[in-house]
Amino acid sequence: MTTEKPNGLAQQALTLLEKSEKAILVSVAEARGSTPRDAGAWMVVTLADVLGTIGGGQLEWLVTGKAREMLETGQASAAEQDVPLGPEINQCCGGNVRLRFEALSTEALARLTQQAGGGQNHVQIHGAGHTGRALAWALALLPVETQLVDVRPESLADLPEAITATCLAMPEQAVRDALPGTAFVVLTHSHDLDFLIAAEALRRGDAAYVGMIGSKTKRAVFARWLTDNGYDAKLADGLTCPIGAAASGGTKIADKRPEVIAALTAAELMTVFSA
Repeated sequence: MTTEKPNGLAQQALTLLEKSEKAILVSVAEARGSTPRDAGAWMVVTLADVLGTIGGGQLEWLVTGKAREMLETGQASAAEQDVPLGPEINQCCGGNVRLRFEALSTEALARLTQQAGGGQNHVQIHGAGHTGRALAWALALLPVETQLVDVRPESLADLPEAITATCLAMPEQAVRDALPGTAFVVLTHSHDLDFLIAAEALRRGDAAYVGMIGSKTKRAVFARWLTDNGYDAKLADGLTCPIGAAASGGTKIADKRPEVIAALTAAELMTVFSA
């Protein structure tokens, strides 16, 4: 059983459409030089609210004003504007952006979300315990598509809108079905299940990252498990265990609370995707 949920910003925009609330989509059509956001970034402006961001600061303040002026005057046609990010608008980025303003519509929203999702990174979390759920919440605000997999349906309740929840009796099937370049984070309630899922993820040969919660001792046990269960022992070379250690810059962090491990692991994943 899989519950597909749209990206958080897209879901908010869809809600506005369902309510027939007028809004302006502002997107970065082109970014040249040093800019706060890349091409494809977008936000939604209503008369009362701003959803998402194209970089904040003076740029976003000016853009919000223009979008609201369009709403107040009833301007329906799309418009574009080149903005130099220099002292003229109290920005010091030095680059230049071309912005597109258009009324919020199903077609425009589909185009922007498709453009943004074309290069989207994918994370598959196995295990919806304390740390797995904390990691899902941490990733929900980041530009990744996150799937949380568990064998227990009750553990997949009350998740952020951006998370895809998947309940499977054989969670290793989700590994086999994942897209190339997916990052896998393994932290189930069972060491044997951890080992099976990690082995299947490593055997694919195309994962961006395979991490498993645990210690150096657990890593050593996993290496022996691979041999005992007919896998190539060299697969263990591609495993990150413990998870989150790289994000601390070599400094050992003693705090093992789920939220801390989740924050470090989220940072580690973003480093991998940015490499």
